[in-house]
Amino acid sequence: MGQVKRPNILFAIADDASHFSAYGHRFVNTPGFDRVAREGVLFENAFTVNPKCAPSRACILTGMHTWQLEEACNHFGVFPSKFEVFPDLLEDAGYFVGFTGKGWAPGDYTAGGFERNPAGPEFSGCTLDPPSSTISKKDYAGNFEDFLSERPDDQPFCFWYGGHEPHRRYEEGEGIRSGKRIEDVDVPEYWPDTDVVKSDILDYAFETEWFDSQLNQMLERLEANGELDNTIVVVTSDNGMPFPRVKGQMYEDDFHLPLAVRWGDQGKPGRVVSDFVSWIDFAPTFLEIAGVDRHTQHAGRSFADILTSSATGWIYGSRDHAF
Repeated sequence: MGQVKRPNILFAIADDASHFSAYGHRFVNTPGFDRVAREGVLFENAFTVNPKCAPSRACILTGMHTWQLEEACNHFGVFPSKFEVFPDLLEDAGYFVGFTGKGWAPGDYTAGGFERNPAGPEFSGCTLDPPSSTISKKDYAGNFEDFLSERPDDQPFCFWYGGHEPHRRYEEGEGIRSGKRIEDVDVPEYWPDTDVVKSDILDYAFETEWFDSQLNQMLERLEANGELDNTIVVVTSDNGMPFPRVKGQMYEDDFHLPLAVRWGDQGKPGRVVSDFVSWIDFAPTFLEIAGVDRHTQHAGRSFADILTSSATGWIYGSRDHAF
């Protein structure tokens, strides 16, 4: 890379989120995600390859189809260490790596031969008192601060922010108590259109907003340090919302997920693109922008060209039915 300053990577992944306000959803307010979309690219056709937490995350980490991952294609299984993960590859290339919150989970990575979570070294020393008993006490933004404070000077970083929210369980009525309105909820046609259902959706939205608030603090921290425009920020989810006919099911609402990507001066901001992006495309994208050669195991392809071009063109998608 010579004297070229390699970009940082902030990968923010919610746990079971389908909705952010940049997509026009009135019942949720996510200024962090919306900023990334407004100053970057908002994707309309982004798809996971397996609609459950652990296998979806394994595909992200390895750039491989779920059916290629042996035991790691299961929701609660073993992650074989013979599969390379992008945090390790970036660390080998000189990146400072770490994660907070939910990395690869649920499952047993030590039984597969990993000595640490496949998402990298864990930063979890900071805690807080959240606004709900069902929200994690982990101070994600505080742990990001600790991560940055430990980073050697001028070393590029890759940080995995894995929120535990909006995974169930919820405090019943917390959405309404926060000021959210029943009338703002559009109920999918496959659910009963009742106030009980709408209130449950608002509880889910309340926790989605907590995930987003922590992301927003991270963006502000990077901006204050003058590092935001040299950081590629990717915000998404592992699978769809934790509701009937969505999470863990073979319907589009569990595969079709939100995705926004910001890359400062390198990107072409303010675009909404319809190109198909698969979760197996993240790893090769991160390696390309870091100047690291594509790994031979990668089944996906980089979408860095979409971020740096004012046009769109290629289409690549993948979905898999294994659990």
